[in-house]
Amino acid sequence: MVIVMKASASNKDVKGIEQALADLELGVHISKGSERTIIGVIGDKRILANTPLELMPGVDRIVHIVEPYKLVGRVFKPENTLLDIKGTQIGGKQISIMAGPCAVESEEQIFTTAHYLKSKGVKILRGGAFKPRTSPYSFQGLEEEGFKLLATAGKETGLLVISEVVSTRSLELAAKYIDIVQIGARNMQNFSLLKEVGRMKIPVMLKRGLSATIEEWLNAAEYIMNEGNYQIILCERGIRTFETYTRNTLDLSSIPIAKDLSHLPVFADPSHGTGSWRLVTPMSRAAIAAGADGLMVEVHPKPATALSDGPQSLNLESFTALLDDIRGIAQILGRDL
Repeated sequence: MVIVMKASASNKDVKGIEQALADLELGVHISKGSERTIIGVIGDKRILANTPLELMPGVDRIVHIVEPYKLVGRVFKPENTLLDIKGTQIGGKQISIMAGPCAVESEEQIFTTAHYLKSKGVKILRGGAFKPRTSPYSFQGLEEEGFKLLATAGKETGLLVISEVVSTRSLELAAKYIDIVQIGARNMQNFSLLKEVGRMKIPVMLKRGLSATIEEWLNAAEYIMNEGNYQIILCERGIRTFETYTRNTLDLSSIPIAKDLSHLPVFADPSHGTGSWRLVTPMSRAAIAAGADGLMVEVHPKPATALSDGPQSLNLESFTALLDDIRGIAQILGRDL
């Protein structure tokens, strides 16, 4: 449930509600909007049966949340969440691009890519260090050495870096080197990992699982927020359907749905969503038109020699053309790139 305070409510009124809930050992989260304050109540609402909160000073009304996710939903926080990660904003008017190779392979590869992205105005470098692969014989990543190369490339170019974590061990390593952690599709419901990411308070991108419903996706984000980490980016990366022409089916409808149900920023990953570099640009255009706050795109200096996901990676020339297309669409929508 949420407690909606009156526009005229004072800080003393808000503190009074907060203390009353704390005395009942209920979780409290306060969201201060531009017009009024909303207090989220986390826990068994039956405890409040004999506590008439609606009669307390400053209270406008009590709203019971039907959805299983509370903190993630718009009932709790009507305004869009705007993340500020070391001066880079995500979720506002500016469309954000995360780009780079599927996997960090070498110093030359990641530095070439990073400097190129910097020259094009991209602010976030992506690259995999731990790679959960379908086959145990596929390239699994450079692990900590990959994190180190990403961190060095980021420091040299001024780019933020994002990379996937697959376990609590890799999360502990990642926290030393990178700015944003990614929870991949295969780990979307790894609840132990979600809780640990929540406790660490590090910015996180949560990808939708291969067969996850939108509600399951939002509930996974709720696990993170329930531990106190509110710096979350949702990412649609395609789901598994009966179609075999593409690697996955990029569910573009999930973008406006997630933005309607949740206040969190929503990205799209057209590279994993399609599995084909030829489809990345048209699906990127569509995702931005559907309201995505940003894109995660795989870019490689030489896709033909990539150790991971070369067929879905754009080369430098193709990525430049993609940025030109997105810039035009952003202008039509009243957004910036």
